[in-house]
Amino acid sequence: MRPVVVFDLDGTLLDTAPDLLRALNRVLADEGLSVLQRADVAGLFGHGARALIGEGFRRGERLLDGARMPELVERFISFYASGIAVDTQPYPGLVDALAELSRRGFGLAVCTNKREDLAHAVLDGTGLSSLFASVIGGDSLPEQKPHPRPLLEAIARADGSPDAAVMVGDSTTDIATARAAGVPVIAVDFGYGDRPASEFGADKVISHYEELIQAVGALLPGTPLNHP
Repeated sequence: MRPVVVFDLDGTLLDTAPDLLRALNRVLADEGLSVLQRADVAGLFGHGARALIGEGFRRGERLLDGARMPELVERFISFYASGIAVDTQPYPGLVDALAELSRRGFGLAVCTNKREDLAHAVLDGTGLSSLFASVIGGDSLPEQKPHPRPLLEAIARADGSPDAAVMVGDSTTDIATARAAGVPVIAVDFGYGDRPASEFGADKVISHYEELIQAVGALLPGTPLNHP
């Protein structure tokens, strides 16, 4: 067993908003609706295609027939998959923080509600795939976050145990998932949450990945981070 840090993906590891927004706007344009700016849907990037499409129709004052949603979602995913890592970027300091955790003997994992194939694709496209021992997506298991099973499975597949693991996320869903799994949790305040991260009830809040090592060390005092 080794200590493990598990990360949410969108809004935590990567700023995926530019590529998600481009896919959304292609769908909206095809429907004769006005394209949106990032600020228009800033709190929805972590909520999936349905939420983004629904907001696009709402802002365009167009009634959306629920029966059409599956078709629109598939079109969105097709557009997104074809340009999944064009403008997506790791958040500042992330790569150095991941390298340091690995150097100290930590396993790294991803637990996201994004489809697993898309999660792997965006990690491949940003050059991060090789850093992660496990990736659990929204369709990897019958359950999704905030159910604890995806997080516990991500930890197990990274050769870890819940009693020596930390979750890092940007939403109340991530915090609820960690709480349900009995795992301490760090919130990032630069992600896609719809309110300040300080209100999420996380054990720690960080504003930059240069703060991650210290935060993880404080939550897991018996780990190698406390023994350089």
